[in-house]
Amino acid sequence: MSTRISKFNLAIVITICSIISTPIIAQEMGFEEYNPTSTLVVPGSEITKAKFPFIDVHSHQRDMSVEALNGLIGHMDAMNEAIMVNLSGRSGESLKEKIDNIKKSYPNRFVVFANVDFEGAKDLAWGEKAAEQLEQDIKNGAKGLKIFKSLGLRNKDADGNRLAIDDSRLDPIWAKCAEMGVPVLIHAADPKSFWDEMDSDNERWLELKTHPRRKRTATDPAPFEQIIQEQHNVFKKHPKTKFINAHMGWHANNLEKLGKLLDEMPNMNVGISAVIAELGRQPQNARAFFIKYQDRVLFGKDSWKPEEFPTYFRVLESNDEYFPYYKKYHAFWAMYGLNLPDDVLKKLYYKNALNLIPGLDASLFD
Repeated sequence: MSTRISKFNLAIVITICSIISTPIIAQEMGFEEYNPTSTLVVPGSEITKAKFPFIDVHSHQRDMSVEALNGLIGHMDAMNEAIMVNLSGRSGESLKEKIDNIKKSYPNRFVVFANVDFEGAKDLAWGEKAAEQLEQDIKNGAKGLKIFKSLGLRNKDADGNRLAIDDSRLDPIWAKCAEMGVPVLIHAADPKSFWDEMDSDNERWLELKTHPRRKRTATDPAPFEQIIQEQHNVFKKHPKTKFINAHMGWHANNLEKLGKLLDEMPNMNVGISAVIAELGRQPQNARAFFIKYQDRVLFGKDSWKPEEFPTYFRVLESNDEYFPYYKKYHAFWAMYGLNLPDDVLKKLYYKNALNLIPGLDASLFD
């Protein structure tokens, strides 16, 4: 009996000693939580104010009351933003109200683009009627037309079928923009990775994990390549219409291909909104692209978060190395500066927009 007790006590002692001597292991973390502070020490600093006044050609402001505009202007001045282009202008009376508020407050600092509701498109007469409303919106002060990604992804025609971007029933709308001399800023599809398998090879895995509704398939609603080709078909069919391809047409990760597309379609320009992370990881390649196509690229941010603009300025203006991007689920890699020449920066920041968008106050950039 005593021998058994001794062995039992010995086992307890051994167990306790084992627990005490075992090192404490840190709690396991997921990829989302792992965000180590870099130990790299290199020159560089945040740039909170653009080197030259700029035009943000890709902003969204639902509230354009005089009070809201008063609140925006302070942030704009602090960043050196001369003109904001609000792409969410809508149409009809809603658009007129926004323009009236601009006239009452800061008539040379804000402009709006009109929108078309494509849902339920029926026939060519429908397209002609939509073009007539667009013409009236432009006469009321809209400076362009913004096309949301719902066209090609979600909009359905009167028969319940997916409405393709290059549907001939929409031709009067693109033609009207050429006639009125205003640009079309168009967002088509989503990043190609949203269509790819959601596995360890997908760079957007974290984004798709945290935002599962963004996942697409070849039948939800169509292949990426098909939607993008529909957009390009419109560009080619309407060579007199000036287009600004939002998000660099989702080809910022393949600038060689984007360059070929620009060569093929001289009426296509590109905006850099929401793709600065792609540019900041290929500084030499991106710098060469911006210099070669310096007359075709426009500054835009998309979501209105003033605290995120400094990353854009730093990528475009500095030669800093290995600095963080602000949204990890978009990019888990570091940024590098392009150090663009001043003449290229001026075109990117405002000169190209002045050439494309009618009626902007050029005196703000003297």
